[in-house]
Amino acid sequence: MMVLRVHGDELVFPTSLHHVTPRIPQMNMMKVHIPFTFKLLETSKSSYSDVQCNVSSQVNYSIYAYWGVNIRELHVCLWKPWASLKDGFDSGSLLKGQYQLFGSKITRNPHTDETLSLSLPEASIDLGTPPRLYYPLVIFLLRTDDHDIHPDETVALINVVHIKDNVCTLPTSILAQYLKQANGQLSCLKQLYLATGNPPGYDDSSQISLALAEPVQGGPGRTLVCPTGGDSGMWNVTGEQLCVVCQYFPLSRALLPCRHTCICASCFDKLDRCPMCRGPIKSYFCIRGEEYMPLPNTKSSVNSTLQSPVSIILLRLSNGEVMHKILSPGLSDLRLLRNHHSFNSDEF
Repeated sequence: MMVLRVHGDELVFPTSLHHVTPRIPQMNMMKVHIPFTFKLLETSKSSYSDVQCNVSSQVNYSIYAYWGVNIRELHVCLWKPWASLKDGFDSGSLLKGQYQLFGSKITRNPHTDETLSLSLPEASIDLGTPPRLYYPLVIFLLRTDDHDIHPDETVALINVVHIKDNVCTLPTSILAQYLKQANGQLSCLKQLYLATGNPPGYDDSSQISLALAEPVQGGPGRTLVCPTGGDSGMWNVTGEQLCVVCQYFPLSRALLPCRHTCICASCFDKLDRCPMCRGPIKSYFCIRGEEYMPLPNTKSSVNSTLQSPVSIILLRLSNGEVMHKILSPGLSDLRLLRNHHSFNSDEF
């Protein structure tokens, strides 16, 4: 309704205008398996004489280490088709003249986590003064059994490592990780930030970590979601990771661009900002199925909930132990409670 006052008289006009909050778009992700893992050990010394890292692989592969790599030429090289890259490694011509020292080449069969120690072959390298034009260390994990593989398969993991020195005193760390697929797509690997609403003391040690692989700026391709270790399971073997807002439903949505993975589908519809960092939510993607959500015809009022025999059982079982709010239950709620309680199914 719109009201205008003209010379003391009120003119009333009906109107159907109303503000509609735009729906946050969902990104359709493609899941891609990474056969390698690479990480620096916390005990790694911050020097060129001993860089310790942890490596695992599910395929036959080779490790190539280059010291003092020209930053621009590395990125030009990574854009090349996979066949061209592989030929360059095989012939030894890859990045020729664009690095200061070649570290090592190691060929391995599949193995679980092992510690790899790398050291500078000579006394020192000259990286110049900041802003530097060279990366201290670049490590390629290169798949060798690449015959007849799917175009979406991962064929290389490129790790750019900074090493602390007297000029640049930032701690030794991985500056960037790049994923190369057989179809030529180049993506930058970024970790998701997992935050749960589980109670204190909940065992999170077995959770599967995920990463987001975004196409490098200026290149074609689609965003990928990648398990970064273990099998394809998403959840802790001892229970579900709970939403940080309601602490009832399992979290299932990763928010973009902040990459916080912290809320369920039910709470997502009530938010336009991330509950962890307060950044705006531009888009999202699901990291698991959302079959836990009540069916559309499920009644949501508290009164109707209390009149249901199933609701009475749910309240008696939780009684302040699991549920912090009275919610409308569905069959999926019963499955959720079974993750937290042991009881005889004959009671139902």
